[in-house]
Amino acid sequence: MGRDSGSGGRPGFRRRDHSVAPWIRTRLRTAPGAAVALALLVMATACLAAAFPRAVERYEDAGLRRAVVDATAPRTSLQVSAPQPGTYIPQSERESAVSPASMRKAYERVLNVVERPLAVDPAQSMYGVRNVNNLEAAETWLPMPSGLPAQMSLAAQSGLAEHSRMSAGRLPRAGNTVTAATREVEAAVTTETAKRLNIKVGSVIHVPGMQRDPLAVRITGIVAPRDPESAYWTTQPLLRTPSLIRPPTQGGEPETYWLGALLLPPDAAPVLLGTPGEPARYWLLTPDPAALTAHDLSRLGSAVASLESGPGLVKVRDSTDADTGVSTDLDEVLASYAQLRSGVRPLVSVAAFGTGAVAVVVLLMAGRLTADRRRTELALLRARGASLRGLTRRLVTETAVVALPAGALGLAGALLLVPYGRAPYAVGAALAVTLLACAALPLRALAAHRVVGVHGAREDLASVRPSRRRTIAELTLLVLASAAVLALRSRGTSGTSDETLGSGASGDLGSSGDQLVAMAPVLIGVIAALVLVRLYPLPLRWLARPAGRMRGAIGHLSLARAGRTSVSTVLPLLALLTALTTAAFGGSVLAGVADARDRAAVLNLGADARVEAEGALPATLPERVRSAPGVREVTPLSIAYEAKPGAGVESVPLAGVDPEGYARLADRTGLGAFPAGELKASPAAPADGTSKPGADGSAKAPLPALASSAVADRYGTHPFSLRLSDGSDVTVRITLVRDLTPALPGTDFLIVDRAGLGTVAARPTTLLVTGDHVSGGALRKAVAAGTGADADPTARADVRLRSEERARYVDSPLQSGAERVYAAAVAAGSGYAVLALLLALVRAAPERAALLARLRTMGLTRSQGRRLLVLEALPQALLAAAGGILTGWAAVRLLAPGIDLTSIALATPGGAPPTGTAALHTDPASLFLPALTVLLLATGIAAGQAWWTGRRGSVRELRAGDSR
Repeated sequence: MGRDSGSGGRPGFRRRDHSVAPWIRTRLRTAPGAAVALALLVMATACLAAAFPRAVERYEDAGLRRAVVDATAPRTSLQVSAPQPGTYIPQSERESAVSPASMRKAYERVLNVVERPLAVDPAQSMYGVRNVNNLEAAETWLPMPSGLPAQMSLAAQSGLAEHSRMSAGRLPRAGNTVTAATREVEAAVTTETAKRLNIKVGSVIHVPGMQRDPLAVRITGIVAPRDPESAYWTTQPLLRTPSLIRPPTQGGEPETYWLGALLLPPDAAPVLLGTPGEPARYWLLTPDPAALTAHDLSRLGSAVASLESGPGLVKVRDSTDADTGVSTDLDEVLASYAQLRSGVRPLVSVAAFGTGAVAVVVLLMAGRLTADRRRTELALLRARGASLRGLTRRLVTETAVVALPAGALGLAGALLLVPYGRAPYAVGAALAVTLLACAALPLRALAAHRVVGVHGAREDLASVRPSRRRTIAELTLLVLASAAVLALRSRGTSGTSDETLGSGASGDLGSSGDQLVAMAPVLIGVIAALVLVRLYPLPLRWLARPAGRMRGAIGHLSLARAGRTSVSTVLPLLALLTALTTAAFGGSVLAGVADARDRAAVLNLGADARVEAEGALPATLPERVRSAPGVREVTPLSIAYEAKPGAGVESVPLAGVDPEGYARLADRTGLGAFPAGELKASPAAPADGTSKPGADGSAKAPLPALASSAVADRYGTHPFSLRLSDGSDVTVRITLVRDLTPALPGTDFLIVDRAGLGTVAARPTTLLVTGDHVSGGALRKAVAAGTGADADPTARADVRLRSEERARYVDSPLQSGAERVYAAAVAAGSGYAVLALLLALVRAAPERAALLARLRTMGLTRSQGRRLLVLEALPQALLAAAGGILTGWAAVRLLAPGIDLTSIALATPGGAPPTGTAALHTDPASLFLPALTVLLLATGIAAGQAWWTGRRGSVRELRAGDSR
């Protein structure tokens, strides 16, 4: 009992089953095309899934590094400073405390205090001793613009030889041991200091001493910085470039004096103790941008805070001096970057969730379609005694043989395609895709063949009724979608905290609530798909009745077959609607970003280009600019930024314009359009704009003015006078109120007719240029020729183009990288939608070919066959296209109040507030183009299949027999 005593093996033992591997090889040889298709699908999906977190991490890290570099070293460097050694200790110990050896030891100890992930760049870090108070130089040959003597700052800083090259002379040396009583030391100056202060090699500069004779500093060399923009020279700009200082005065003419730096050798630092300049020790630690990573943002902030006022500061003081302080603006730079990222990351997550959902649906659909294609085979295996466990094991093994190598190749491709980022997240994403591909077919087969049966009941939309479980699942999705939409509308995409955003993996929103918000467009698409699947049979039944009374059987037959569509159509429709919703939402986001940048550029410039000068422009310049390539119209403006109403001290910007041309410009740009006639000055107004009495004793009419809402609220509609910068007066009365105007950005402005201003005030200072393709080079050349090389410096014009202004808003790789990843995600989702459509049509191709073959034996022509397949595919395609348009429109309208595109669209250099805001709005092209593509592709494939089937003949399909 229980033993096998057959002749093929050892008596009393069961023979081991080796049938799995031969069966897998047989299956792969039987259907190599399906195996290759599955491998390609898994490889592409795994590659995209693995590349996404690495791409996000790459642009986030690049954005952080750009933010630190653009902030410049004076803000980002850790400035560790300590006062001079106390006077209560012996002089020899004070001199030893500022010696290069002691400073170097303290520098190394401070470096060890800095916590990871904050890394210091030793090549750009330095230490030294400098004067806190500047010292007056006694030499009269130094320049004295106002009669005040020049002042000097003495600095004994490390690394001068490594960061400079000799322009003249030699580097300074300390010679013998330098003490606080040394009477003469050597120094070097930079080329800029030498040029502006008339310093030459061999010059001697005397600075005051403290309880001793003046200190003589002999210049032995003039050095040129190797990299003037490096942290060594920019952290303390005075070392490289002297400054013209204007001290505060109590009225009278302002006085100025020059302030320069003398670069002493580090061994000469003790001599600073003998001057009244209050010498101080310092260690400047420059962060290494290449070592900064965005996923460590929270830890970076903690490391900086620890050094400024935490345990790190205690350790720094133990290593240097009890009164040492640490200061830096690096924490502000990190906070500004975190704020920008908090606005960008959720939008990218929306695209990631959308594309991921479509990819998951396509993988599940591929498994389901494979299970449906092999339904007869699997049912036969179950009828012959195969257990569910054994069948599942065979299918898992069969799929894994194909999916695992494909997933590995996809992962390798992602690592090669994006050679940056942490590998664990990429490996996890590729592994998740591979496991899903391995499980899709076995799970579908397990659900379909729980009960042994060769023939099952019909499974089409007309006969299968939704189960209670499906109803509960759909209601659950409806609740989740509603919660996500409400959360997104109430708190927006950037409702996460900085702490959450500063931690976690790239592309991760941080919490389940934030992930639910990011999935809102996907959930809306899923709910719409499930609703449309339930409603789909109803219109077909209504149309089938009138179609049955029409001549010919094509219409009735096509509608009947469309109504008998398999339940497996739910997955293709789900993929299509999810992809179309994501594409519409993503396209609307990208279009909103582009429109916001265009709008902000127009708000700043007022036209396609702006030519502006501090003084009056030449009278011939407008004609020169009008003749430049691409220029269509030029609108001259006379702008006075300091016009003062009445006797008040506050000023209001005033612009004099030509009403006709300016009205056309305002209408074209959409910035406060107005009727030109309401701004024209009265013919009775005098040329200088003043209100002088006429011959009959009546006063002349004031100039009509267009004002902003804020100015109109302050001054009302009564006439009031304005004092212009040239001393003339003009009386105006506000007749038009607009929120925006092309001439002047901001919320305060007055616009009047130039004809009512005086001769001096009416001269144009600004030109607003409009055109289709304004050339920046040609425009600048025309302006340079028009102003002349010998023109007044105040008349030299600044030329700005709208295209250049627009590009200024893409300030960070974080923005540009997020846009590229967003666009790639939308494109990938659209590709998966097309793939889902192709899979569904390929799955139904054999059945349609057999149908055409049978109908041709009954007299169906080729043209009727094409119409039949096209009309059969048309209802589903129309359902997907119309549903996609409506769902995308609804998603944008529902979620727009909670979406703020300002961070990704209008971030500006230095963290300045952007011009305006960027709101999400519906983009018609993103709604209709993907839907029309789906419609044309579905009908085109159906027509192509009918044409190809007609060319091949029908013998093969008829011999195949009735296929279920």
